[in-house]
Amino acid sequence: MKVRWLVDGVRAAAISPLDRGLLYGEGLFETILCGEGRPTLWSEHWRRLAEGCRRLGIALPAESLLRSEIACVAEGLPRAIVRITLCGGVAAERGYGARAETPTRIVCAWPAEPADPGPYRSGVRVRFCRLRLADRPELAGIKHLNRLEQVLARREWRDPRIAEGLLFDSSGALVAATAANVFIVEDGRLLTPALHRCGVAGTVRAFLIRHLPVEVARIPRERLLAAEEIFLSNAVQGIVPVCAVGRKRFRVGPCTRAAMRLLQAAEPLLQPRTDEGED
Repeated sequence: MKVRWLVDGVRAAAISPLDRGLLYGEGLFETILCGEGRPTLWSEHWRRLAEGCRRLGIALPAESLLRSEIACVAEGLPRAIVRITLCGGVAAERGYGARAETPTRIVCAWPAEPADPGPYRSGVRVRFCRLRLADRPELAGIKHLNRLEQVLARREWRDPRIAEGLLFDSSGALVAATAANVFIVEDGRLLTPALHRCGVAGTVRAFLIRHLPVEVARIPRERLLAAEEIFLSNAVQGIVPVCAVGRKRFRVGPCTRAAMRLLQAAEPLLQPRTDEGED
């Protein structure tokens, strides 16, 4: 797979081994599906990146600069996965208390194949992860660079038939999947886990909360398993129905289909058509 990248706007540049992103994990990233250089759900990505920079004290690059660099690395690609990474930069001194004036800006693009329609029609299988996410309210919601919890959780299974693993916090409440947010349908109502303790507030999640009556709630395991429908959302795959959690089966129902149609109308590249009616 041929990857294109810019570091501070320069092709084939290298990042300093003294960058605080490497030394301490200080930084943020956004992963975005793009078509012909146009990023999907850009306003949601930009808002989250700006909020993350505010909370970590990192200088936010100009929006026009990031848009031009996205267009550059994704040029000529009908479909690309683009990652923006803002590292803490190189400080004059070492140590936790040092600060860098300017972050290191990395923009990468990977060519992406068209989405397989199968999982969108029939749903995917997921499992419960053993790992529990640590509470860190100061970082909750933003997409900071430290993803070691997700890396360890994803290594818990190798079965290719299982698409995702569900993660809970220390209190036993559902937070997310390893690389997606989670929604459930309960008595015809759409719910998604609260993320004030830990977890990433995804861009598709933000889109759905703005356009649908979504209740943000505490969802323990028992409530999840009693749901009528479950689906996942992320910035590369859009909305994907869940057909099974372990041995418990779920239908791909009307609320899930309605959410998929809503996103497909707004971002057809992100949410492929399934041409199926409601159950």
